[in-house]
Amino acid sequence: MPGKKHVAGVGDKEQRQYEHIKESAEQSGRYGGRAKEVAARTVMKHHKSEGHKKGR
Repeated sequence: MPGKKHVAGVGDKEQRQYEHIKESAEQSGRYGGRAKEVAARTVMKHHKSEGHKKGR
């Protein structure tokens, strides 16, 4: 992930989490073509539940 942000407003840990969820979903065939969307929504849900605001 050198220099590429996939989910705006989250840190490096959440970026890695996004990649892991997306790759896992694609390999197992879950969610059809929506793996990126589901991964991004999952990461943002966790990010917000931790009390973080966008960009922090």
